[in-house]
Amino acid sequence: MSQFALLGKRRFAPFFWTQALGAFNDNAFRNALLMLVAFRMGLDDHTVSLYTNFAPALFILPFFLFSATAGQLAEKFEKTRIIRAVKLFEIVAMVVAAIGFYTHHVTLLLVVLFMMGMHSTVFGPIKYAILPQALKPAELVGGNGLVEMGTQLAILIGMIAGNALMLVAGVGPLLASGATIAVAVAGYLVCRRIPAAPATAPGLKFNWNPFSETARVLRITREDRAVWNAVLGISWFWFFGTVLIAQLPNYTRETLGGDGTVNTLVLTLFSVGSGIGALLCERLSGKRVEIGLVPLGAFGLTVFGVDLYFARHGIASVRGLDWLAFLHGAGSWRVALDLTLIGVFAGFYVVPLFAFVQARSPREKLSRIIAGNNIVNALLIVLAAGFGLGLGALGLGASQIFLAAALLNVAVATYIFTLVPEFLMRFITWVLVNTLYRVRADGLQHVPEDGPVLLVCNHVSYMDPLLLMANLRRPVRFVMYYKIFNIPLMRFLFRTARAIPIAGHKEDAAVLQQAYDAIDDALAAGEVVCIFPEGGLTGDGKIAPFRPGVEKILARRPVPVVPLALRGLWGSVWSRRDSRLHRARLPRRFRARVELVAGAPLEPAQASAEVLEARVKELRGDLA
Repeated sequence: MSQFALLGKRRFAPFFWTQALGAFNDNAFRNALLMLVAFRMGLDDHTVSLYTNFAPALFILPFFLFSATAGQLAEKFEKTRIIRAVKLFEIVAMVVAAIGFYTHHVTLLLVVLFMMGMHSTVFGPIKYAILPQALKPAELVGGNGLVEMGTQLAILIGMIAGNALMLVAGVGPLLASGATIAVAVAGYLVCRRIPAAPATAPGLKFNWNPFSETARVLRITREDRAVWNAVLGISWFWFFGTVLIAQLPNYTRETLGGDGTVNTLVLTLFSVGSGIGALLCERLSGKRVEIGLVPLGAFGLTVFGVDLYFARHGIASVRGLDWLAFLHGAGSWRVALDLTLIGVFAGFYVVPLFAFVQARSPREKLSRIIAGNNIVNALLIVLAAGFGLGLGALGLGASQIFLAAALLNVAVATYIFTLVPEFLMRFITWVLVNTLYRVRADGLQHVPEDGPVLLVCNHVSYMDPLLLMANLRRPVRFVMYYKIFNIPLMRFLFRTARAIPIAGHKEDAAVLQQAYDAIDDALAAGEVVCIFPEGGLTGDGKIAPFRPGVEKILARRPVPVVPLALRGLWGSVWSRRDSRLHRARLPRRFRARVELVAGAPLEPAQASAEVLEARVKELRGDLA
């Protein structure tokens, strides 16, 4: 099913439109306010600069003050009730804004800006915590992609509408007021269609102290190292994006020589690119939470950020170009392509991170973890503003600031991927598997979403663990021959994947016992363990007899067993075969069509070596 089918489902569509309308209003109001202050009130440049720099800080302040409280609300109470209260609050805020627009009362409008910051602060933890409740695991990446796409386009349209409506001669304030009130009312009406989303921690003891609760929320966010580093990655995305968006007006005017229409064009290119990247994540990841896309996204941000600098830098010789004249200029299409691809790779970068946080975090803590993420995001946004202002004070132009951010991205990405090698390992796995094979998976819904499970699979090629790793949604602990485990270079992948080395009893009894202990510990911790019961690669493409090690594992720790079968690998790259028998008539196949099939789980009492061997042969088609 395409991810767009979710837009026809009640469990997703009303929420999607609610969050999109909210993002539109946030940005329509903020930009209308800036246009009023900058162009309609006759203020001097110093006062205008004061207001335009103060406004973003005022909007972001509630994220520091109330995110922790918002996270508690989203955990303790039913989420749709909170959403309805938030949307009613938005209607009140827009009515107050209408009074401020009509009377040109800037202080009142700044109060509304703070109110809209509170609106976003309370809605934020619900926005991402409600998705795992509404969507199936296979829909999580697609749903996040749609939300990210909808948010980006709503932000863009809101910014354009806020600017355009306020600048209409004579009736600008009335038009801006009417539009924002109408959208707020529409958001409330739509949100009433969102299905109930029960509280995930109804017994949570509420802490009204925002400072101690902020500290507690950040501790919760840091409990899982991988989740915490995903949060850091998301926050870095906001840093990078804030630097880019903040510098675009100066870049448009000074470097591209464009007018306001060119500024709208470059914003549109970045936003549309982000939406495209977000939507592509589901297809590229095979509907799984594929954090291997994150390093790809980071790589693209740097490559096209650097190229943006070399495409056009310095001061434009001609000023005041409209968008059409700009596109006819030399090198302009390269600039347009760079801006679009920065957006595309930003989508590759951030969507898997959000899905990873949602999938990896405990349901009863997810809203507070999202709140912790929002606090860190807000801090990085403030630092981004300081970064841009600081480099600007040193005399750097907008294109040079872009270059600095793109190069800094290398250091930050390297730091994050060093802390969590799983991200880089998944990227390597994703590239290898998708380069060498065309994989179709079937029946993977039989692998439980949580709890201990033992997977058994036939063993055809050296790539089998990577193939399984790239297609299974849950992290898997593979049991593998210790000499393969210790191969130079590949050892990094196996250690990062927490593979379990094993040896034959006659080879090294100590390694064998350590393997059984490690398998038992992993299953006791609720993890997924995969073994290849043949004890080695097939030498002729057929399934060899299963060894009794699986029975020893289950005797010690009875857990469900899911049989897996790999089809189409024999004769592909990195599969073993007898060269004297097969070399002439069975050339190795590059980009082989491969199938991974999972069967229904077996109870541990039924899962003897003979039964499992027969089941895997049946799944592979040997018994047909």
